Amino acid sequence: MAWEKRIARYLALFIVPFFLLSLSGCSSNNVTDPSVIKATAKEAYIFAYSMLENYKTMQAQAILPGKFNSFTHSTHLQGPEYRDIVRPNNDTLYSVLWMDLRAEPLVVQIPSVSDRYYSFQMVDMYTYNFAYAGTRTTGTGARTFLVAGPHWKGTPPETVDDLFVSEGNFVLCLGRTAVNPDIPGDLEEVLDIQQQYRVQPLSAYLGQAAPTPSPMDIFPLYEKAKAESVEFIGLFNFLLGQLVIDPSESGMINRFGLIGIGPNYPFDASRLDDSTKNAIEEGVAEALQEITHSGALLGEEKNAWTLTKRIFGNREQMQGEYLVRAGAAAMGIYGNDLEEAYYPSTQKDMEGLPLDASNGKSYLLAFSREDLPRVQEGGFWSITMYNLPEQLMVENSINRYSLGDRTNLTYQADGSLEIIIQATSPDQGNWLPAPEGPFSLTMRMYLPEEEALDPLYAPPALRNND
Repeated sequence: MAWEKRIARYLALFIVPFFLLSLSGCSSNNVTDPSVIKATAKEAYIFAYSMLENYKTMQAQAILPGKFNSFTHSTHLQGPEYRDIVRPNNDTLYSVLWMDLRAEPLVVQIPSVSDRYYSFQMVDMYTYNFAYAGTRTTGTGARTFLVAGPHWKGTPPETVDDLFVSEGNFVLCLGRTAVNPDIPGDLEEVLDIQQQYRVQPLSAYLGQAAPTPSPMDIFPLYEKAKAESVEFIGLFNFLLGQLVIDPSESGMINRFGLIGIGPNYPFDASRLDDSTKNAIEEGVAEALQEITHSGALLGEEKNAWTLTKRIFGNREQMQGEYLVRAGAAAMGIYGNDLEEAYYPSTQKDMEGLPLDASNGKSYLLAFSREDLPRVQEGGFWSITMYNLPEQLMVENSINRYSLGDRTNLTYQADGSLEIIIQATSPDQGNWLPAPEGPFSLTMRMYLPEEEALDPLYAPPALRNND
């Protein structure tokens, strides 16, 4: 099969005699000391982790299906049947565009979107959100933007509104367009908007001859077991060869050369002696443990809600925060900047007990008028229900998986709001259906007001409603 032939070419590329590089300037004691090798591997793996997770997704969505440089649109809001990722949103339709910028830049055209929230999030190979287009950043009018790789030296056409330059050859452009399921026909309107999202190579946009296509047989195969072992080095080296290393990190990457890491360095784990290999494996294992237990770095707790800190952002915002970057990728890769969307979550009540709606248990989420989530014009908020431990949406009799300020909610006379959370329908009130068992809630605030981010806004704690 074609893919098997591609794998064979990948293996031929990467299984070559291996030698430790960048040893000049390092004492022989440091080179052979297992503790130094282990510490270097641990540091390198934490740095590489989010990049590996990004590549895993790119392989599944773009490399294997051959879907670079074209949009893939979701056509309905996610519900209980959607099981590809945990804690999906029930607010927007996604438009996914994986960009291969090696040959030339891409031009994206979007129509005027004035009646709803939308955004296009540009994620680079480090998983930094290096650019945004949409309601918050570029406004609601029609827009044309050009996305270029790090080696492009051209000048954007005058008809292009924005130029976004990536540090790497591959970019995820992730679009979100809000849908209000309570408005008849709103989904169809968004489907029509999606068809007006257009992408084309710069040469086609200008009516010029296309450059020579870039080769598509260069990609090493991602495999989870190898990516969590000494074999991560070969994949990491490939990724480093597809981007520009920031000057602030060049010394660190050079130091990683102690264990054979560097842009496009050849790597063959079978050429390592047992002591070196074991030390690298131990470093990877410790890195994975730190990433798994990095929760305290990612958020703080208030009112029994976990308030997510700034764990996604651009290079300037996230510079040096490598464990945070890795932990965020493990928790849920491709999260938004805080200014774009803020996500408090909870799975405990006001007494600190796990939320569980079995045996007729009922909860009340009560907002005073002053406690209601505050979002900017053009933004909105929602609360989505997930079962545990699956972290998926919950089937229910009214097909309601979330509610928020776009839902037909009933407010009290004083402007306060009460939401009833239980498995069966109440006689009256604002009902968010829960499973007959453990559950968790995530609030999403799209375009939160500045006051909601400093300090971080905490919704009221859930209390018993029995």
